[in-house]
Amino acid sequence: MRVKTFEKHTLKKWSGRDCVWLALMVAPFAILFLIVTVIPVLASIVLSFFQYDMINPPQFIGLDNYFRMFISDQVFLIALQNTLKLAVITGPIGFLLSFVLAWMINDLSPASRTALSFLFYSPALMGNVYFIWQVLFSGDAYGYANSLLMSMNLISEPIQWFYDERYAMTLVIIVQLWMSMGVSFLANISGLQNVDTTLYEAGAIDGIRNRWAELWYITLPSMKGILLFSAVMQIQTSFSISAIATTLTGFPSVNYSTHTIVTHLSDIATTRFEMGYGAALSVFLFLLMAAARILIRKVLDALGR
Repeated sequence: MRVKTFEKHTLKKWSGRDCVWLALMVAPFAILFLIVTVIPVLASIVLSFFQYDMINPPQFIGLDNYFRMFISDQVFLIALQNTLKLAVITGPIGFLLSFVLAWMINDLSPASRTALSFLFYSPALMGNVYFIWQVLFSGDAYGYANSLLMSMNLISEPIQWFYDERYAMTLVIIVQLWMSMGVSFLANISGLQNVDTTLYEAGAIDGIRNRWAELWYITLPSMKGILLFSAVMQIQTSFSISAIATTLTGFPSVNYSTHTIVTHLSDIATTRFEMGYGAALSVFLFLLMAAARILIRKVLDALGR
């Protein structure tokens, strides 16, 4: 009886003029989200079934753009392989690295935690800071890596680190991991700070005696929502790698060794103006990222059980 009374009171409370005001408050964000996100996504899906060069009228071609991806576009297959490699390596490792570092500094004093957080986050904050790696692995004898190896008589001539396909992908992975302390790192710090401390006291009463047990039975289940957000952001970043690869290894890279789907998409859409095929590539990348998110959600749900 009390539940029904409460439901009627709640429905009455949020009806009429209050709902109008709530709708008006949400309207700016909803309109912006519709214009910036929903409409472009729907337009890309529709455009992916057309051939369009921004000059001639769009021509409906059905699934030809998707067939082209896997049948006639050999560069896309290389880009897909490179993208999956980067996502599988930098995504999970970057996620674990951001969480472990956040967990390690969480119990430090506020001043020390703030200083270390800024130190870890600064590469992502400054954007093009990876030019440091261009100096470190410069292809001439003055590059630090080449200079060190030549002084030790390990090599006789400088190595073109970023223009040799044996090393290019490995260096891009290292630089990406170095720059992976971004939003997910800050989210993990915030999540750790907001875990209810009374849970640790209750865990100690129930027999939890070390930090590893606290991490597994208390911290991770309490942060499931934050971990999902952090993982999604990290996966999105790993699937969207392009600027680092093109800046370090050039465009196109040697034998497309660091060519990614985003790089290929930029080339197709903004250089060749094949907007229909570019839309198909973006839709495929969106589906790939959505599948990764679903997989992550299932893993985290299993973790919380």
